[in-house]
Amino acid sequence: MRSAFAQATTSNAGQRAAEQISISVDGLQAKLDGWVDGFFALLPNIAVAAVVLGVFWVFGGLTRRSFNRWAVAHQRENLGEVLGGFLRLALIIAGGLLATTIVLPSLNPGDLVAGLGVGSVAIGFAFKDILQNWLAGVLLLLRQPFRPGDQIVINGFEGTVDHIEARVTAIRTYDSRMVLVPNSDVYTNAVVVNTAFAKSRSQYDVGIGYGDDIRAARGIILDAIGGLESVEADPAPEVLVTDLAASQVVLRVFWWSDPRRYDRVHTSSRVVEAIKYALDEAGIDMPFETQVHLLHDQTDELDGRRGKQREGWPAPRGAAPRPRFEALSRQDRPEAGRGERAGGANAAD
Repeated sequence: MRSAFAQATTSNAGQRAAEQISISVDGLQAKLDGWVDGFFALLPNIAVAAVVLGVFWVFGGLTRRSFNRWAVAHQRENLGEVLGGFLRLALIIAGGLLATTIVLPSLNPGDLVAGLGVGSVAIGFAFKDILQNWLAGVLLLLRQPFRPGDQIVINGFEGTVDHIEARVTAIRTYDSRMVLVPNSDVYTNAVVVNTAFAKSRSQYDVGIGYGDDIRAARGIILDAIGGLESVEADPAPEVLVTDLAASQVVLRVFWWSDPRRYDRVHTSSRVVEAIKYALDEAGIDMPFETQVHLLHDQTDELDGRRGKQREGWPAPRGAAPRPRFEALSRQDRPEAGRGERAGGANAAD
């Protein structure tokens, strides 16, 4: 009885398992058939979506190329590269969203936009520095406080702007090194643009003797630098008295020249050389700086006694100063009395 019951139970379990397997296979086949039917049903939508995405892709490339062409014509190549690439990417993303709604008509475009907005916020927090530099680069390219080829000073770096990218501004220093400054630093910090204007002013101080004529020296200097080709005639050079120093009268020479570093350095050299030769030829003295140092005699017995030590001057009334070691040796002698030491000090005074 027990064996017959066990066999019946086993047989029933096997039948149920076979039925479940048969049901699972039938269900999987039904799902696959449904997917295949759905794919063929969506095939026209997929084809239309692919065409729409391709159109947006091609239109994005044409937009980028047209924008770059406009930027080159207006000498704003960097702006064309940055904004052209951004417009192409934006058009491709818009085409992808539209293609998705064509393939899946039940999908609400508002949900896609909302999801994209949440995703963009997360991406913005993750790539804050990159996006900040990109936005600063776009603003720099739009407002153009300086252009490639200008010479600027930023964060202690000075050189010629080589190009402006989406993330950094590349500066070529005067000793041929490339400095990459983040655009956010360029946009938020003070920038000195040396070539912002067509001319820049330079200056140099020249000292003449007190016995020389200031007006004559001024005329000689103006004649000397006025004939230099690299010195601008308008505005005209100037010579102003700025200081009555200890050993010379200081004349400050102003002149205008090309603002580029190479021209300024070479023009300054020519100006100083012309002034030197002109003043020498005219007999105008350019005195050396004079300094007076008073040193007290540290070998004198009065050294260290305030009010009595001599700051390098000879002893009064022809009295010769005694070396300090001699005065001390006389004070240490046993036979030298108090009066002798006092008399010696009075004589030295």
